[in-house]
Amino acid sequence: MSQRAWVAAAIQKIEADFNRSADTHLIPMALPGYPGIDVYFKDESSHPTGSLKHRLARSLFLYALANGWLREDCPVIEASSGSTAVSEAYFARLLGLPFIAVIPAGTSPEKIAAIEFYGGRCHLVASACGLDAAAHALARETGGHFMDQFTYAERATDWRANNNIAESIFKQMAQEPHPVPTWIVCSPGTGGTAATLGRYVRYRQHATAIACVDPEISVFFDGYRAALDGQCWQHLAIDGGSRVEGIGRPKVEASFIPSCVDAMVKVPDDLSLAAMRHVSAVLGRRVGGSTGTNFVGVLRVAQAMAAAGQGGSIVTILCDAGERYAHSYYDPAWYAARGIEVAAADAAIAAAVAGSPLPPLACAGTLPDPYQG
Repeated sequence: MSQRAWVAAAIQKIEADFNRSADTHLIPMALPGYPGIDVYFKDESSHPTGSLKHRLARSLFLYALANGWLREDCPVIEASSGSTAVSEAYFARLLGLPFIAVIPAGTSPEKIAAIEFYGGRCHLVASACGLDAAAHALARETGGHFMDQFTYAERATDWRANNNIAESIFKQMAQEPHPVPTWIVCSPGTGGTAATLGRYVRYRQHATAIACVDPEISVFFDGYRAALDGQCWQHLAIDGGSRVEGIGRPKVEASFIPSCVDAMVKVPDDLSLAAMRHVSAVLGRRVGGSTGTNFVGVLRVAQAMAAAGQGGSIVTILCDAGERYAHSYYDPAWYAARGIEVAAADAAIAAAVAGSPLPPLACAGTLPDPYQG
């Protein structure tokens, strides 16, 4: 089979797989302390590979195929905190390609098992800061292709349409009381989702603002604030990796586009995980830590809207299910080993849901300050 014929057959397989899949649900959730403000979760855990990253992996494979970067029997390598690797392993198996995931050594065993279930191999790296270098080295050694989600996420996704997450949200909101969300809240792993959402609302001329919530150990917030101040931001970096798997990075990634984001909020990990537990209790099923970070952003946005006397809707993302974190976020010993406080954070989230102010959070951009006036 010629290279062009193989690429055509590979794209057809991915498109057929998409055609077999239903869209993900949009789930309303009451926010008792904020009457007049409707909250919705876009449940990306219902994708075949269980997370928001299924959309990204599909786009990355189509982008690589259309660019002529993949060929028959070509190993596919990806640097990932886990969920993107799970989804890329799925698509690599669909195309009959070997897959190697370069992941942090602390990745949950459930994610490692999922990668291996789809036929992938895991290459563990001690520090999140070393993922890219290790992935580049493996690509050279194997003659494979490094997908490089952190560079290509923002450009591989068709932000105008093609059932991207933004288009899906607006279609599903069409019959709701406030069909055009006042805010959409997301969190950056690559930055690609924030870029897609920000571009789409501008392209469709919606008034929706995009709030991006960054976990405690991550540099995206610092990069955003530096960009607003007209300072150099592209090369900012910190030591250490995020404790909220799937979001946060030690360096500002190429797919993060500050101008696509209207506001950013820095969220302490104890609040992220308390919010995760709250959402899990309300929905009756476990969600992951990044969903908790998103929900803190929802509360912060709702707080500002209420202070301004504003009603409307807020949409955020349920990124993945909590079953992947049985050995971490749902294990009391994990919190004790890291000195992460639980009781006071749970109380703070419960109070915020009922309408009390959140603890002050670092914010940047156009999000109004509810503490003033």
